[in-house]
Amino acid sequence: MKFLFTLTLLLGTLVPAMAQTQMTVAGKITDQQTGQGLPYASVALFRSADSTLVSGVLADDKGIFQFEKQAVAAYYLESQYMGYRKSRTSVPAQAGNVALPPVAMQPDGRVLDAVEVTGNRSAVENKIDRQVYRAGAFLGSQGGTAVDVLKNTPSVTVNSEGDIALRGSTGFLVLVNGKPVQTDPAVVLNQIPANSIENVEIITSPSARYDPDGKSGIINITTKTVAKNSQSLVVNVQGGLPSVHTYHNLKNPQRFGADAAWGIRAGKWEVNLSGNYLRNDLTGRRVGDVNTTIGDVFTSFPSDGERSFMRYNYTARASVSYTADPSNVISAGFYKGYRFQSRRADLVYNNTKTNLETGQNVGRITYFNSNIAQKTADVTSANLDYLHRFGNKSELTLSGLVESAELDGLTTNINLAEPGRTHTLQSTRNPSENPLNAYRLQADYVVPIGKGKLETGYQYRNQVQKGAFQYLDQNLETGEFVLVPEFSSRTRLVNHIHSMYGQYSGKSGKLEYSGGLRYEYATRQFSAAGTGTRNLDLSNFFPSAQLQYAWGKGWRGKAGYTRRVQRTTNNELNPFPEREHSETLESGDPDILPEFIGMAEVGVVKEFEKGSAFVTLYNQRIKNVVNRVNSVYNDTIVNRIYTNAGLATSWGVELGGNTNLTKWWQLYAGANVYRYAIEGGLFRNAAGVNTVVVNTSSVVYSLNANTTFKIAPSWQVQWAISYLSKRVTAQGEDSRFVNPALSVKKSFLKGKLAATLQWQNMDLGVVGSNQQRISTWGKDFYTTTNYIQETDIFLLNLSYNLNQLTRKAKLPASEFGDREF
Repeated sequence: MKFLFTLTLLLGTLVPAMAQTQMTVAGKITDQQTGQGLPYASVALFRSADSTLVSGVLADDKGIFQFEKQAVAAYYLESQYMGYRKSRTSVPAQAGNVALPPVAMQPDGRVLDAVEVTGNRSAVENKIDRQVYRAGAFLGSQGGTAVDVLKNTPSVTVNSEGDIALRGSTGFLVLVNGKPVQTDPAVVLNQIPANSIENVEIITSPSARYDPDGKSGIINITTKTVAKNSQSLVVNVQGGLPSVHTYHNLKNPQRFGADAAWGIRAGKWEVNLSGNYLRNDLTGRRVGDVNTTIGDVFTSFPSDGERSFMRYNYTARASVSYTADPSNVISAGFYKGYRFQSRRADLVYNNTKTNLETGQNVGRITYFNSNIAQKTADVTSANLDYLHRFGNKSELTLSGLVESAELDGLTTNINLAEPGRTHTLQSTRNPSENPLNAYRLQADYVVPIGKGKLETGYQYRNQVQKGAFQYLDQNLETGEFVLVPEFSSRTRLVNHIHSMYGQYSGKSGKLEYSGGLRYEYATRQFSAAGTGTRNLDLSNFFPSAQLQYAWGKGWRGKAGYTRRVQRTTNNELNPFPEREHSETLESGDPDILPEFIGMAEVGVVKEFEKGSAFVTLYNQRIKNVVNRVNSVYNDTIVNRIYTNAGLATSWGVELGGNTNLTKWWQLYAGANVYRYAIEGGLFRNAAGVNTVVVNTSSVVYSLNANTTFKIAPSWQVQWAISYLSKRVTAQGEDSRFVNPALSVKKSFLKGKLAATLQWQNMDLGVVGSNQQRISTWGKDFYTTTNYIQETDIFLLNLSYNLNQLTRKAKLPASEFGDREF
């Protein structure tokens, strides 16, 4: 009892004494102009004697912060908040509770969107691993999709068929606000409204924390969202004027659309909703010639006729984020997208057969072929993310995504006798169903170490796709469509991918650096009815490194290396042919291998007072390069096959820049020049020897440029051009492709309302815009097709903007499902 009394007396003496040697610092971070608290501002406590960092906290949702149980000494605070200048406040050495006056932070006019900038914003920004392009700088893309924005970047080209290539390669990974999307890039990018895009980032040297998918790099689309403590609404409508050229197509094209985005950010909640509908038909013609040689018989079947597109898509996206406290954030998203495309090719064929020995005509027929290829993609996906911040400033993110997709197609071919077109010669149908179910689980951890940060993570991806492909031939006597077993199949593709990565990045003086390594174990199981099951197990490392060094006045040098993979799709694996055209079957190869790519680059960036410029040298080596090649199926049908063609290499230089020539005249231009070469072989025989040797190369160049004139405060005129030179393929070449455009923009209501008139695919009958000839040849065949697409298209876009959206929203996008579209 006496001991307890003594202990109580001792504690009663020591506790007040200890309290006198400690202090608690509390205060509030506010806006200097409004006096309102700045939620979740960053506050750091430093010891005044030696500027040592003692502790750091985030303010709460009202801007209030507190440092407890600190040794009595003189300190100072540094507070930081996006859009405000850094603030420093002295803290007196005082035992007990120290209540500071409000720390009023001053808005930084250099970064606040609310400040009116009298000059023109730069269209491009260069970073250590990417180029960032501001979508709003390209007037011709307004009312369109992400593809229309990409057409302006020097790294990207879009040909007459809508194939999108990054540095000459059609394989690349798409990110939407940093989230991977394992889909066909054309489908995803055609669904994202250009009006909702803030920036397009071309990541040509990705780090290890990104998926290694995509042989030429990554395209990241960052969309707009609402600013803090406000709500926003943006509405756009677009309509097309009547066509100037119809090419005598069966139907007139329709072009109209609308999109809207609404968001609110208040307190702990952030909600973003967006949706769009776009109808974008296209008229055109197709002029082709195909010939085959089998034995002594030469068969020629030139064709001419309509080739048009009816296409529309609609999407809905929603996201919600809840910040329970500065250390815990939960976000969820939902995506629903539907895309429909119907390609019509109504062609007249003139088929003649000639005996090569005698020169005599041994057969002739003229017929009309109506070919319609329809594709639909109905995709639903949802994601859930959780972020936790630890006391040591490290962060853990857990995320998951699930997706279900219905991918259907129907290709019909009807051959009718000419003239009259009343007698049916042949009628076939190729219906297909390609449902897909997939999910992704991922954990990422980031911790500050030294002058940089260490990032590590694990990811698991699962994808199951079951296909049902039928070839139906009509019995002309009964009218019944009969299944042709040798051209019909059921397929099953299962992909399991486990990956882990580690990466360290930081900055020391003028040097920025990043290096990492990703390990991946992937299994692919593919089966098709009657052909057995093919299993492929892959274990690979994917290293990456990036450096950037600043010197002099506005000069920076950078270098990077990354290794990547391009995975195969169900279409590339399916060995059963589909009737694409009257003269074309298309099939895949179940033993096709993924492409593995090594990419290296080195470049220089110069920033000056009125703009910037960059030059980048790069090299790309593609092992097991996949090409779509031709072989003769019979005298009037060519079989297109996806196959590995060997090794492809590219050496290139990419350059670009923008400058404000005057206050009213801005110029932007970008170019890409590279030498592309393929070495290898095709069509191995039973002994494993290639029967066709491939050794071809060419120099390819592309140019994307625009010039903008501000003829009055509310009037802008922009002329743009996109040019792609001819290029070689494994069995032929593609001709050049050019597309000029003109846009005029008028603003009303202090910029809240804008009208833009676009003249797309400018031609006037003399330029040869929006057409491209694609040719292939071999020892027993030759094909050449000129795709002539609609020119001189006029569109009017109206945009209403209330409190313009300013930063990226975590809106989900299709993760897997559209890739087979």
